[in-house]
Amino acid sequence: MSRSVAPRVNAVHASDVHSFSKFSEPSITLVEGLGVAGDAHAGLTVKHRSRVARDPHAVNLRQVHLLHAELFDELVEAGFAVFPGDLGENITTRGIDLLSLPAGARLALGENAVVQVTGLRNPCGQLNRFQPGLMAATLDKDANGHLIRKAGVMSIVVVGGEVRAGDPIGIELPAGAFKRLELV
Repeated sequence: MSRSVAPRVNAVHASDVHSFSKFSEPSITLVEGLGVAGDAHAGLTVKHRSRVARDPHAVNLRQVHLLHAELFDELVEAGFAVFPGDLGENITTRGIDLLSLPAGARLALGENAVVQVTGLRNPCGQLNRFQPGLMAATLDKDANGHLIRKAGVMSIVVVGGEVRAGDPIGIELPAGAFKRLELV
């Protein structure tokens, strides 16, 4: 019989430079409306290089990247040497099905911080530069042949606060009809 794991923060990461991977930290501080303090992707407008090239004035819906530790388990089992922070996420979670959340879901992290899920991260070719074959390993198909992107979710900070490994994660689903996550 398998035990259910209460949703928790598994690890936290940040990087003040535009690098593929992020560095493990004892804690990170989420800043309302901006993202992770000191992280290269924090800001009111887009900071990801590909998004800046398209429209540098677009609202930043990718302030905080969350990725489920269960994906790392799956990738390691498939022979990849990847660990929390390697895929550029700010927060690695465990015990929560991030990909099944609706758009607008709010996640309470630690004592005060709250992020709102804005959409899916689209895996990109940088994954294959990190390790050949990794991009395909982060994609799947459902029973109907629809593409499943497993590279985590993006969010914005609605309430700031400190987040650290071991913190509980609370889930608040939005009122109204379920809105499936799309790419942001």
